[in-house]
Amino acid sequence: MSNEHTNQHEEELEAGAEVEQQNAEQEVVELTEDQQRIAELEAAVIAAETKFADQQDSVLRSIAEADNARKRAQGEIDKARKFALEKFAGELLPVADNLERAIQVANPEDEAIKPIVDGVELTLKSFISTIEKFGMTVIDPQGQPFNPEQHQAMSMQENAELPPNTVMAVMQKGYEINGRLLRPAMVMVTRAPEGGVDTQA
Repeated sequence: MSNEHTNQHEEELEAGAEVEQQNAEQEVVELTEDQQRIAELEAAVIAAETKFADQQDSVLRSIAEADNARKRAQGEIDKARKFALEKFAGELLPVADNLERAIQVANPEDEAIKPIVDGVELTLKSFISTIEKFGMTVIDPQGQPFNPEQHQAMSMQENAELPPNTVMAVMQKGYEINGRLLRPAMVMVTRAPEGGVDTQA
């Protein structure tokens, strides 16, 4: 083989190597560009997922706040409805008191006033039945243990027959409206006969 052929062969090999190197470099550039594009897309996906999670959290918070506001408003409406009659009911209590006093002072043996007493008793029953429909209840604790949350002790008296701190007499009945005290019952409470006051309710 002549030098000319050898040189030509070497040149061809070098040219082939250069082409291969260029191809390899181009592949590396293309691969790097692809990897860069993939990285950009991955970052965009992460950003989109983060934004979606933030928006979802914001929507859930808004729903929760709206629900809480609705519950608060409903609670206020219920409270207003429940106790709207409280002032009016308080003004009606003297009517019940006067009807009860009329029955207490009337002589049941007097035939002349018996129809009137019967009418007053029916009126009182009708009145109590009506106010109970609107959530009012009568507190009549005769014979029950003294309860400072519902009763007001007007006096104490020794009594050997009843346990200490028992309501032995009700001077004026109390009333509640929807579980809330409107007026305490005015009561007389028993105490131990030895003269010592039992303060245990």
